[in-house]
Amino acid sequence: MAAELDGPRLEPRAGPAQALVVFLHGYGADGNDLIELGRAWQGLLPQAAFVSPHAPERCLQSPGRQWFSLTFRDPDERWRGCTKAAPALEAFLDSELKRRNLPASALALVGFSQGTMMALHVGLRRATAPFAIVGYSGVLVAPFGAKPEKLAGEIRSRPPVLLIHGDRDDLIPVDALFQSAAGLASLGIPVEWHMSLGVGHGIDQEGLRHGGEFLARRLTARG
Repeated sequence: MAAELDGPRLEPRAGPAQALVVFLHGYGADGNDLIELGRAWQGLLPQAAFVSPHAPERCLQSPGRQWFSLTFRDPDERWRGCTKAAPALEAFLDSELKRRNLPASALALVGFSQGTMMALHVGLRRATAPFAIVGYSGVLVAPFGAKPEKLAGEIRSRPPVLLIHGDRDDLIPVDALFQSAAGLASLGIPVEWHMSLGVGHGIDQEGLRHGGEFLARRLTARG
């Protein structure tokens, strides 16, 4: 049975929720790490509800949580980790949409680092496409040695994606931005990207602005 997830929530600033934005935190953090992004975006997305679930596992390397463990010794641990964690996240997304009485198309995913891996892994496999995915400082995960095109048979939806990465990132080097963008494009997924100059493994104000504006545009386009 998949673990039940929970985490901090923000209600819409105006009226009942018309969209649900789900934040997926990075390795060693928890849901509190990203929920403040929702506060920053409430002006752009006044009718969106925000939720930031805690990942299902305790992190052994820090006081926080993890979507999956990292040893950096197994080249396939990201792939196996995303696959293992996906059912719990899928169940949470479906439950939150039902709780808000929203259709599956009203969902957006925003990830950071390991959370970006999860957002792309799960978001591209949902029967109904999210209206947007924003990924900070992450990577499109595939089995070791496999080109992204090998994933084509698993892809069920092609939501618009924005990838944002710092050019000074020493944990997930900026090459991951270009590899992921090319991989998504090869799968027929519309992708945009932004490089944050002078930024390491984190989110700067420019990246924050780009992410919020992208969500607002895609929500408007959804109608």
